[in-house]
Amino acid sequence: MKQTLTELFGTYAHEIIFLHVFSAFIWVGGMIAIRFAVHPSLQLIEEPKIKLGRTLSIVGRFFNIVIPFITLLIITAVLMAVGLGFRAAAIDVNGNVISDIAMHTYNIVHIKEVIWIVMTMNFTWMYIKRRKAQKLFDNGDLTSAKDTIALLPKLLLPINIILGVVALWLGITLRGF
Repeated sequence: MKQTLTELFGTYAHEIIFLHVFSAFIWVGGMIAIRFAVHPSLQLIEEPKIKLGRTLSIVGRFFNIVIPFITLLIITAVLMAVGLGFRAAAIDVNGNVISDIAMHTYNIVHIKEVIWIVMTMNFTWMYIKRRKAQKLFDNGDLTSAKDTIALLPKLLLPINIILGVVALWLGITLRGF
């Protein structure tokens, strides 16, 4: 399996890296647009039912757009980590560190993996909260629907934006090695 992934990356490295970076930009850039452009504009709507309905609709559409990109991001991350042989470059078969720079790079790869996993878990939680809020909204329980998604713009989305920017920074750092 490792050999196959290494060969696949060797053949399509440019395309895999492009898809990885593009997916990250779509996800992180989309979150920034939703939080800092769309959300403040939605707050100008005075009718609570219309405001909440539009919010749920926009967030639902955004989530459905980014799900394939999140999946692609994870797949390309695995292909790059295996294909570039970060572990083999940093640690020999006896578990000894080969070089400090290679070990530093290997550590950054793992930090990025953790960040994307946390972001994916946070996204999943937001996705579930939005679906629950949509059901409450559809049943006419506006107060519960609003309470259910209240953390999204205030806490959960900003956490993912910050983590995403850090992951992008680390990705650029890796390209410098």
